[in-house]
Amino acid sequence: MDNWREHAACRAEDPDLFFPIGTTGPAALQTEQAKTVCRGCPVQEQCLRWALDTGQTIGVWGGTSELERRALKRREAVRRRSA
Repeated sequence: MDNWREHAACRAEDPDLFFPIGTTGPAALQTEQAKTVCRGCPVQEQCLRWALDTGQTIGVWGGTSELERRALKRREAVRRRSA
């Protein structure tokens, strides 16, 4: 589904919600609010895959934070090396 963004739950949200500044305090709450939107999204998997494939290093994508995506990328790299 190339047009996954058209079906994203976040289309109706303020984009700033998905780009918190920092990782603690209000930013942590904002990240959780963004993830709540993602959890109900019909294209969450496509969004996450796009973020990983295109190297999105900031924001919440596919229900994951920047730190979570970094960890996913590391695990994917280890799997590829051991395959």
